[in-house]
Amino acid sequence: MNEKYGCKSCEVGDNYGLLYVNECNDGVVGKEFKIKAYPQYQTVQPGMEFLMEPRPIFDNSNYKGSGKLKDKVAIITGGDSGIGRAVAVYYAKEGAKVVIVYYNEHADAEYTKKYIENLGGTCLLISGDLKNCDFCKMVVDKTMECFGKIDILVNNAGVQFQQKRLEDISNEQFDYTMKTNIYSMFYLTKEVLKYMKCGSIINTTSITTFYGEPELIDYVTSKGAIVGFTRALATNLATKNIRVNAVAPGVFWTALQPSCWMPNKIPTLGSDSDMKRAADPYEIAPIYVYLASDDSSYTTGQVFHINGGQYKG
Repeated sequence: MNEKYGCKSCEVGDNYGLLYVNECNDGVVGKEFKIKAYPQYQTVQPGMEFLMEPRPIFDNSNYKGSGKLKDKVAIITGGDSGIGRAVAVYYAKEGAKVVIVYYNEHADAEYTKKYIENLGGTCLLISGDLKNCDFCKMVVDKTMECFGKIDILVNNAGVQFQQKRLEDISNEQFDYTMKTNIYSMFYLTKEVLKYMKCGSIINTTSITTFYGEPELIDYVTSKGAIVGFTRALATNLATKNIRVNAVAPGVFWTALQPSCWMPNKIPTLGSDSDMKRAADPYEIAPIYVYLASDDSSYTTGQVFHINGGQYKG
């Protein structure tokens, strides 16, 4: 037994049941699961991918594009890293021109842009605060100025903060979470619909909406609002040839995790899934390709669960 991490080494909070890690990097907690990462923490939201260890895997070299999004223009919020980065890369592989909207994670964004350009793709970076409706208008105006159209909108940006009790959530945190996760989606989508003739809107919700993560109450609330927003908007736009769907990720190894959870929880992320592990962003990107492409021409108002079997919806 190689004891790399155990309850005696936990200095802050719970050990979340992790007893030890064996030679194969499996954690033992009454069952075995695959460790993605060891304790780490970032002090800013939504986090910096370049600081993570190990780095998330955002591209599968075996994935070959087939022109499913050829000449399409896609706006992706939170596209600098994590799931958003993987989606941006896969869209570029499928022939789309990508607009990445991000907050202030400049190093991550530049890396993503360079990666896409090395694939032969086109990537425009726009930095700013999506909580500001004027910034959302600027994103759309700049996209139209550069590319003349918008075919795909991926509302993916978000934040989450761990708090053990409702009483621990300040009014300021609740306001910040709701404005980042759902107000921004409303603002940006409203601006995009001024120009989207047909196409696809894809919203990122969360598995936590469906099982009710007790330490992310404000986050779960915002993600539940996204489900309602998706379903109502899908019905509203159905006759206009604009499809609206949502993706509900389970536990993915992204910068959101070390910038949210107490360090001791990091090794156990994903242990509740049937596959007993956290996932990497490349494992969810293809569903975003499907929803953006003509393959999903009769699909709207749906929520797609990608979670290793943790929730079956």
